[in-house]
Amino acid sequence: MDRFRHLVVEGPIGAGKTSLARRLAARLGTDLVLEQPEENPFLARFYDDMPRYALPTQLFFLFQRARMLEPLAQPDMFGRAVIADFLLDKDPLFARLTLSADELALYERIYAVLRLRAMRSRREFFSLG
Repeated sequence: MDRFRHLVVEGPIGAGKTSLARRLAARLGTDLVLEQPEENPFLARFYDDMPRYALPTQLFFLFQRARMLEPLAQPDMFGRAVIADFLLDKDPLFARLTLSADELALYERIYAVLRLRAMRSRREFFSLG
C-alpha cells in the first residue's frame, strides 16, 4: 500500500466487496470508505417501481459516492491509505440500465461535473475486481 493511496474492491451486488474491504483494511491498517445503501431513501421504492424511482435512486448514490470521495481530494502525506467498496466510474453502468434516455442525459451531465471533482482526489488508484 506504500505505492497506492487508494484501493477499491469492485464486483457485482452481493459478491462480498464490503466484507473483503473490511478484512483488507484491518489487515493492512488502512482507513475504510464504504458505500451506505441504507441511507438511500429511494432504494426500497426503486425495487417496487423502477421506472419511477430510478433517477432519484441513482442520483442519491452518485452524490453519496462523490461526497465520500471529497475528503480524499486533499491527501494527507502522513495519512493512511484508503480502501473502498465502490468505484465512482461504475456508477454510470447502473444508470444506463435503469434510466430513460432523457433521464440518462441529465444524469450524465451531473456525473461529468462530479467525476471531474472526484478525479482530482485520486492520482494513483488501484482497483481489485
